[in-house]
Amino acid sequence: MKQKFMLQSTLALTAFAAVFTQQQLTYANEQEQPITIGAGQHTPITLDAPNIDNPAAPTITNVNTSDVKPIEGQTVDVRILATTDLHTNLVNYDYYQDKPVETLGLAKTALLIEEAKKENPNTVLVDNGDTIQGTPLGTYKSIVKPIENGEEHPMYVALNALGYDIGTLGNHEFNYGLDYLNKVIASAKMPIVNANVLDAQTGEFIYEPYKILEKAFIDTEGRKTLVKIGVTGIVPPQIMLWDKANLEGKVIVRDAVDAVKDMIPVLRKAGADIVLVLSHSGIGDDIYEHGEENVGYQIASLPGVDAVVTGHSHAEFPSGNGSGFYEKYKGVDGIEGKINGTPVTMAGKYGDHLGIIDLNLTYTAGKWNVNTSKGQIRKIDTKSAAADKTILDLAKEAHEGTVTYVRQQVGTTTAPITSYFALVKDDPSVQIVNNAQLWYAKQELAGTPEANLPLLSAAAPFKAGTRNDPTAYTNIPAGPIAIKNVADLYLYDNVTAIVKVTGAQLKEWLEMSAGQFNTIDPHATQPQNLINTEYRTYNFDVIDGVTYRIDVTQPNKYDRNGKIVHETANRIVNLEYQGKAIDPNQEFIVVTNNYRSNGTFPGVKDASLKRLLNLENRQAIINYILAQKEINPRANQNWYFADTIKGLDLRFMTANSAKEFSSNLEDVSYLEPSSIEGFGTYRFTYVEPTIQVEEPNLPPLAPTTPIIEKEIKEEISLPNGQKVTLPVSKIVQPQSKTSLPATSISKNSRSDKGKLPNTGTSTSPLGLFGLATLALASLGLKKGNHSKD
Repeated sequence: MKQKFMLQSTLALTAFAAVFTQQQLTYANEQEQPITIGAGQHTPITLDAPNIDNPAAPTITNVNTSDVKPIEGQTVDVRILATTDLHTNLVNYDYYQDKPVETLGLAKTALLIEEAKKENPNTVLVDNGDTIQGTPLGTYKSIVKPIENGEEHPMYVALNALGYDIGTLGNHEFNYGLDYLNKVIASAKMPIVNANVLDAQTGEFIYEPYKILEKAFIDTEGRKTLVKIGVTGIVPPQIMLWDKANLEGKVIVRDAVDAVKDMIPVLRKAGADIVLVLSHSGIGDDIYEHGEENVGYQIASLPGVDAVVTGHSHAEFPSGNGSGFYEKYKGVDGIEGKINGTPVTMAGKYGDHLGIIDLNLTYTAGKWNVNTSKGQIRKIDTKSAAADKTILDLAKEAHEGTVTYVRQQVGTTTAPITSYFALVKDDPSVQIVNNAQLWYAKQELAGTPEANLPLLSAAAPFKAGTRNDPTAYTNIPAGPIAIKNVADLYLYDNVTAIVKVTGAQLKEWLEMSAGQFNTIDPHATQPQNLINTEYRTYNFDVIDGVTYRIDVTQPNKYDRNGKIVHETANRIVNLEYQGKAIDPNQEFIVVTNNYRSNGTFPGVKDASLKRLLNLENRQAIINYILAQKEINPRANQNWYFADTIKGLDLRFMTANSAKEFSSNLEDVSYLEPSSIEGFGTYRFTYVEPTIQVEEPNLPPLAPTTPIIEKEIKEEISLPNGQKVTLPVSKIVQPQSKTSLPATSISKNSRSDKGKLPNTGTSTSPLGLFGLATLALASLGLKKGNHSKD
């Protein structure tokens, strides 16, 4: 239910809405390290704090408060436990590889929670958002078999079972639209707070801006005492860019620091002894720009904030040993886990860590005061199969449904598809995405004025060793391709989009993408690192339909934040269309995703046309493979490096296991294992390329949804018993009579009761269930149920 907290000034609200789009914003995929793009003049504007006649929001009370009133001199140790960026990793299972793993999953984090509670039962357990999206399980429960009204989302079923006190929203909570999010929140049996997302028309808080948790703790003398913890939460304002199609005209988002600053006195007036901020925002840095994305540093620096849980960046803080990334900034203590004296945690991603904040409080002069504090994170046990049985049991239905869904076969590939070398040469995992986008966009644009313009496609390698994770690569063997493999190729719930750009803008787009590489000294004889590891690989767009080379001996034109640092630099050379140099005034249509089209990426932000298409990018790939039946993943080598690096000793890292794929490559050779576990060091040797400019081998154009031919009808039954009549495409083979194989779990890893299936790597032919889910997803999206990352 909306809280009827009105903003004091309608004029302030109107001004905020007008200025918002001109503020300097950051653009990063999910939850990542910041990449600030686009600088514009703007006047910072602050919305008035909410006018609350009675500031006491509903409280969560677990005791008779009259029996546990604090007394002068009492001391109590309070522990805050936090997860962040779970991204529907409910169990320790990799749906893309279709096998159990021990590096992620709330079922494993739960063991750390139990251990931490045993050490100190005076706990507050919180979740920091990005909870309902991220794996095929999230897709399954939002599109394939969406939750019904009143049905609790499996993630919140698990959080409740573990005793979570409260949560907040992440940017990915908005991916499936406000209606779906409202359904999730309404059925969640725990409070979910957010203080900076407001109704665009009324200025009201859409979600509860805060809660007061009244908790009975045991003091150091063994007596019960009452502590009131005030909790609020924020999300990056950039959701207005990332989920523009879902949010534009419906909500506005305040600057996160302003929102927290205004909420602190409200929380204190409501009786909060301790102020805890759930900041679904990265720590960022010590330089603040109004409206920016990652402001954990600034929130921790606000007077009156006692503890901060951060996330969004999928990074880790504190290091515990003083060696962490953020510890270069003034006031950051990576040993005690503090930023300017305030304890802070960032517990990684996917449940791989648990954040722990310890507060020692003494009740003096009628209030609780923080004496000492410390932040730390603990990593799950990745060496054993130990997991919380309660979570496994609760997850069973959703997990098994997801496994069945992702195993639906859509086609075959004639060769392996890997992304191990996607940052040093044209890559099959990116090529297939671009081929599919071109095929789909041609259908969508047929008969429109845009069909007369040259059509290009942009895609980036999403899995290329993200954040020093040697398992974060695509590796699809030759043979059957299932939905799980497509999800591995395209991780995010983006929606296809087109932009119209000029040749000049296209070059700037590629100049920004070329920031993936370090500047190479052409005269150096010693080894040089080729890859800029601080650049996010999802911003390394490869644009198909043109040919070009990248001269990495030139400096970057843009820094990783999208700001011009070398105005005259030209890394992109020999940029050609159909064998001729591109005319700067020539117009092109580029098919991409809503994330890129709505952002402020150089070359894209000034596009004269931006339009969403009807399908998610992932669904377009599925339809393409269904139509093609058998795909050849060979990349067409439309980009390569300029010959200015010829003869140089260039090094880069990728998974150590990729060495078997390098043996038949002329320009890549394996050297040795890296000092970072799971990675290997490779040498890149320039080899004069043969650039192929022919059109990709695409299947014939089909209607917008290729799996549907209206003259053939079929009635099918979904797993929930619902009868659906769908048109069936002639290109789909008849349903196989083969059932999914019987599965089992090792008794050494889990008990037989409530066990999860060991799904292995088997796939089944595309049956009517798979066809139904694909078609329903397509039809749902055509009605405007778009989602993104």
